[in-house]
Order: sequence, then C-alpha cells, then structure tokens
Amino acid sequence: MNDRIRLLREKLKNLDLQGMIITNPVNIRYLTNINAEGVLLLTRRENIYITDGRYMEAVKSALTIDDEIVTCDFKELSKEDYENFFIFCENVGFEEANLTYAQYKEYMHKYKINNLAETEGLIEKMRIIKTEEEIECVKKACKITDDCFEYLKDFIKIGMTEKEIAFEIYKFFLTNGADGLAFDTIVASGPNSSMPHAVPTDRKIEAGDPITIDMGCTYNGYCSDMTRTVFAGHVPPHMKPVYELVLNNQKRVLEELRAGANIKLISKSVDSEFKLHGAQMVHSLGHGVGLDIHEYPFINSKHDFVLRENMIVTDEPGIYITGRFGVRIEDTIFVGKQEAQSLTTSEKGYIIVGQE
Repeated sequence: MNDRIRLLREKLKNLDLQGMIITNPVNIRYLTNINAEGVLLLTRRENIYITDGRYMEAVKSALTIDDEIVTCDFKELSKEDYENFFIFCENVGFEEANLTYAQYKEYMHKYKINNLAETEGLIEKMRIIKTEEEIECVKKACKITDDCFEYLKDFIKIGMTEKEIAFEIYKFFLTNGADGLAFDTIVASGPNSSMPHAVPTDRKIEAGDPITIDMGCTYNGYCSDMTRTVFAGHVPPHMKPVYELVLNNQKRVLEELRAGANIKLISKSVDSEFKLHGAQMVHSLGHGVGLDIHEYPFINSKHDFVLRENMIVTDEPGIYITGRFGVRIEDTIFVGKQEAQSLTTSEKGYIIVGQE
C-alpha cells in the first residue's frame, strides 16, 4: 500500500472511521496518481477505484503493485456489490465540500452506510506539507512562469489588447513545457487593474497604463502563481507611492515567512501598514499552492495558523483604488526552516513595457 493511503488510513482509525469515500479528483490524484473520472473507496480490507470502462486503461497505467488498489468498472457492479463494500463499517468518512446533498443521499442509499461522517478537509490538510518531488514540480512550473514573464516584457506593446496578451501567455505555457494554465490568466490594464479578479477584455493598452498580470501554469499537475504590475511607456508619478507600499510589504512578508511564523500576525501587520496609508487589503495576503491553485493554508488576519517547513504558499499584497488603478505583486514561496525562498524570481522594480 502506498505511503499516502497508509497514512490516511491511520488518520481515519484515529477518528473512529472504518472507511472513506473519496470524490475530489485532486485528492484522488494526490493519493493514487490517477487523473481520470472515478471514486476511490477505502474499505476495511481493500482500496477500490470505481471508474468508467473508458478510463480503465489510463487508471491501470497510473497504478503500481505497491498501490494495492483494485479497479472496477461501475457498469459491472451489482446492487449487492455496492451494499457489501462497507459491510461491518459503523462510520464511513466522506468529503463534504465535494458532495451535494443529493449525492450524499444517493451514497447513503447505494452503499447502505450506517453513518456518513464529515472529514473536514482531512486529505487537504495532508497535502499542506510537500515532498521533495512535489517541490520540484512546483519549481519547474515557476521557472516556466518566470521565462514567460521575461518574454512578455519584450512582447507587450501599446495598442495591444488584454486578450492578446492573455492568449500569448497561454501559448507560451503550452509550447514551453507546461501542462496548461493553473487558472484563468488575469491581464488588467488601466482602470481595469482596480479589480483584483478582472477578466481580460478588448481594451487596448495605453501609454501610462499599469498592467496587472496574474498568471500561472501547471507542471505534472502542480501549480505556479505569480503577479507583476508593469507600466506601459512610463510610470505615472501618482502611482509610485502605491507601488512602493505594495512592494515594500511584499518583500517584508517574504522575510517573515518561515517555519513557526504565525500567518495571522503577519497578515495583521500588513493590514495595519496599509491602513496607516489610507489603503486596505481586500483579499487574503496569500494561500497554499500545490495540485490546486488555492490550497490550505489561507493567509489572512482571521486564520490563526503556524507555518511549517516544506509548505508552499503565495505572498500577494495588493491595493486597489476603485475605477482608477490597482497594484498587486505576488510570488510563490517555499517555506524553509530558517527562511523562505521565492520560487518565482522575476524582477519587481518598476518595469516599463511597450517601448519601441
């Protein structure tokens, strides 16, 4: 049995759970390396993956003998098969964040389970600490992202649209070793940059525009996440104090992110600094990164959490002035025992693009 499933079984035992139904595809991939539709069952005696016959070849190719996972085609299972999977199991865990109420009722009926118990992000919390292999995958995704940004500095021209730039990012990722996008790319120029989650539009880049570019790719399923705010042609003087405030806090947070650091205290410090200058944080200071672009832990002043070695998180303060402009600077960060290391290394000073 692979180490991750063995550890999960130990945690289930400590919670008085005799089995678990795992439906989150990201958690299934984390535990088994399977990247296909299906449901993973941990029963008293076996690990069972139920899938559609169309995916059986892909599922079997992802597994090794050490995984000790039995594969089943759901079309070949009888009503009695489903009812016997969790026989003699008093309590069975399920992923409440990944199941609708209708599915919950269906599972209760189909598997004849006495008690379906919430597991409260049990597997997601296991994913917080990254292995060396996982860290290397994130590093490779970050390297591709840095290379893309270096390319963009010469590619972006005044008169281009936000959509053109976003599409170029997508093409760069696909042709330079990435699996694809980690999330929908944000390219927000001029007044659009005041919206933290702006969607690229047909707006053309104008001289003096700030351009916030939030992008990331995946490598072997693992994500990168980086944001830079660049300027078209020149930096408007009234934007410089905001940029400096964001940049200084982003660098300060990097210095404070290490094993043992309390993210609530770090977040409160940034919140206070922004408020002193008449600004505020409208989103979290950061989040975990891995197979999902947003994972535990979530870094904000409401989350009392102590960082541990080998976590990967983001550091992304931002200030947004409604209808005018916004500035965000973000890096993907590896949390070490003594200090943090930025896995995205693109420059963060004033970056001018669009010049001929």
